[in-house]
Amino acid sequence: MTDFRKRLAEAAQRGQQAGDRRAEAEARRRTSQKELRRLHSEHRMALSERIETCLRALPDQFPGFRFETIVGPRGWGAAVSRDDIEVDRKRQRKNFFSRLELVVRPISEYFVLDLAVKGTIRNKEILARNYFQRLAEVDLPLFFDLVDRWVLEYAERFAAAE
Repeated sequence: MTDFRKRLAEAAQRGQQAGDRRAEAEARRRTSQKELRRLHSEHRMALSERIETCLRALPDQFPGFRFETIVGPRGWGAAVSRDDIEVDRKRQRKNFFSRLELVVRPISEYFVLDLAVKGTIRNKEILARNYFQRLAEVDLPLFFDLVDRWVLEYAERFAAAE
């Protein structure tokens, strides 16, 4: 029976150690998630500034666009939009809507930095893309380059449609 008591004590000790290891792992996971949330916030702010800078330049090139900041459940970023009216020879009126929106989507359980763009020119969606990277591996200059490229692509296509 003493052999059993010894094995019982060892089993209880192993259980306690397993519980301690699980608690340590959970604490590391929470710390890691907290760090990832901090990283997302830091990258989101830098990317939002870049988006705002690029989109504020569009109305200078194409008068009539209105700038708006986006902050909400869809994400953080900015958009420019414009309404155009065209009257044909028969005096029929046509309304055209153009919009470019870039947002950094909120953090998800996948812990990625997710950038989305949507562009419409004269009532036709011409651009709908997103790009994401794991937060621990984010290449911020690549995201800045994407913002620049997407805004320039939209501007070129808008100019061609006018």
